Amino acid sequence: MDGAAERVRIPPEMALYAEKHEIFDLLQCMVRSLMVDKPEEPIEYLIELLSRGRTEVPRIMVLGPPASGKRTIAVQLCEHTKAVHITASNVLKEDTRLTREARHLRDIQKEIPCELWIKLIQQCLSKVDCIRQGWVLEGIPHTRQEALLLQEVGIFPEHVVMLEAPDEILIKRSLAKRMDPASEVDMKLEQQQGFLSEDDIASQLIKYHQEAHALQRTYKNCLKVVKSDQSQDEVFAQVLSHVQCKPRSMAPHTPRVLLFGPPGSGKSLQAALIAQKYNLVNICCGELLRAVSADETSMGELIKPYLASGEPVPDSMVLQIMTERLSRLDCTARGWVLHGFPRDIKQAKMLYEANFIPSRVFFLEVTDEVASEVVTLRAVDPITGERYHSLYKPAPSPEIEARLQHNPRDSEDRLRSQLKQYSASVPALKAMYPGALSINVDQDPHAVFETLESWLVQRVTTAGLPGVVMDVKEGGSL
Repeated sequence: MDGAAERVRIPPEMALYAEKHEIFDLLQCMVRSLMVDKPEEPIEYLIELLSRGRTEVPRIMVLGPPASGKRTIAVQLCEHTKAVHITASNVLKEDTRLTREARHLRDIQKEIPCELWIKLIQQCLSKVDCIRQGWVLEGIPHTRQEALLLQEVGIFPEHVVMLEAPDEILIKRSLAKRMDPASEVDMKLEQQQGFLSEDDIASQLIKYHQEAHALQRTYKNCLKVVKSDQSQDEVFAQVLSHVQCKPRSMAPHTPRVLLFGPPGSGKSLQAALIAQKYNLVNICCGELLRAVSADETSMGELIKPYLASGEPVPDSMVLQIMTERLSRLDCTARGWVLHGFPRDIKQAKMLYEANFIPSRVFFLEVTDEVASEVVTLRAVDPITGERYHSLYKPAPSPEIEARLQHNPRDSEDRLRSQLKQYSASVPALKAMYPGALSINVDQDPHAVFETLESWLVQRVTTAGLPGVVMDVKEGGSL
């Protein structure tokens, strides 16, 4: 990519808007609906689709062997989600040519062909209430063949729940339900002539198990297997937790990571590890300012005196430099990890007002004693440029040790002042980013990185953003 392309500026609010309103997922849903339904008037179809108020509705399958509790769970799900409950019996209730043909086959005790059965399900799910409210299929599909045919006609569940329990328990449940005259009899039992014997129930279970593993493979990406030999409340809690999880989004993920921490906390190391593994742009404020100062630009000339004297560069200049860098194409396309800025609540608010809002914020925490040990005992070889540390990486020979030089910026007095300033800023910064994660870094750096990574790989959603709170005063109170 040439230099001109690198300087392309993409407004940060574009990515924020797309994330906030889940634009990628919306477009994906629209295209998927078009390809499945194939309407004659695509534009009118999309207008009607968007006018429903929500494009994503529940599409749930509840599977399981006889007496596993499918009916109870399906009813509870429908009550909770307002979706339409679809069972094998109400698929046949409609008075259409297809349903009449299917009922006739059932009455003469012939098996309904799989292709006809799929057409009936498709007919049922194409009703307005199923389209607008979503659906819960109970005990459908029965076989892998049915599942594949459903996929061919564009019927894909968002979530599949498969209930399971030991066969002994299922047989006892079936016999107990059959023998209880006060309870409501299951729809399927009403259709049978006479009661099922224990052998008949066992035969049904064998038939179910022959298909269960194939169904699990078919829906493995959206499947949750739940043990139903526990209390009804526990079963439903697990099922509800599963169906409330949004499927993994395929939206482009461009992390915006902000690292806070005192000197000696390892911000530079962790930023480098994150940037290397996830191909993010590593932006260190200090290094960026020095790079700009080395350029023959008007801004570089303006900040040179501050860097030479050791005085802080004015916030307005730092923000201008930071805005230009974060707006470049590489940061917008790949994401970034920023450290060294902001240093206080004033700078954090300036960054927010410039529309650079991080998707992940981390505070690297370390005691003053450890920070002092890390910073004040480090030195550099002026000949080779190699860095050494009195405890962690001592010089390999007395000759090298004799020529090591310590950076005046690593003095004990200067470090003490920096730690004091950082400690004073932390409460306000944490109040501004309530969703931030604090990590104790007094451990192996790779263990710290694993913790950071576990939070980085999670999907960034509107609810998962660090929840910036703007009305934070300098002292950190709201």
